Amino acid sequence: MDLPTTDLAKTDLAELDLTTAHLADACIRANIPVRTATLTPVVPGTKVSGRVLPARHAGSVDIFLEAIERSEPGDVLVVDNDGRTDEACVGDLIVLEARQAGLAGVVIWGLHRDTQDIRAIGLPVFSLGANPTGPLSLRDRAPEALSTAEVGQWTVTSDDVVFGDDDGVLFVPASEVDAVLAKAAGIRDVERAQAERVRQGESLRSQLRFGEYLASGLTFREHLRKIGGAVEE
Repeated sequence: MDLPTTDLAKTDLAELDLTTAHLADACIRANIPVRTATLTPVVPGTKVSGRVLPARHAGSVDIFLEAIERSEPGDVLVVDNDGRTDEACVGDLIVLEARQAGLAGVVIWGLHRDTQDIRAIGLPVFSLGANPTGPLSLRDRAPEALSTAEVGQWTVTSDDVVFGDDDGVLFVPASEVDAVLAKAAGIRDVERAQAERVRQGESLRSQLRFGEYLASGLTFREHLRKIGGAVEE
């Protein structure tokens, strides 16, 4: 299975000290569509990143096992269950199997169950929430069940990398990851410097020359670009 050209071993958000918010701002700067989903980690504070390993759920866990059979270490299983909230589609056994296969995490456009056991396994899992009910019916398996996944309004494939933290998940084309990470690091550094100056007594309005903006006739983003600010992007 071909991997993206980017070095996925160097995309760990915790090690890079980046957040999905930094990455989203970087996508805007790079004119890359901001593809996000409001999913939350089962364990707060969890971060995940890795190549998308898509799987469309159709009522049985065999699709997940088949996806994992095709996986590479560091992949993130991205499960499409149509955002359903009447059933859970991933439980502790699949999460444990994913961990044993070397996957970096599981992202579910739907619900999980076995929360206590998943927390004990320790693999990052993101979902819309929990429900004790397992799959309610078998459906026809889509031809693209192992090649694409729908997450909200977005279609993702193994050509994408997924990043997740407490703010949600974000998908970036693998070919754009290096550029996005570099821009995100620059945004992080500017914002942290601004925050430190506020702590030292210099208001954000002063730093951003807000009075000058009010008299400029520019949009706030145009003004920020002019002075090198980074708050809104």
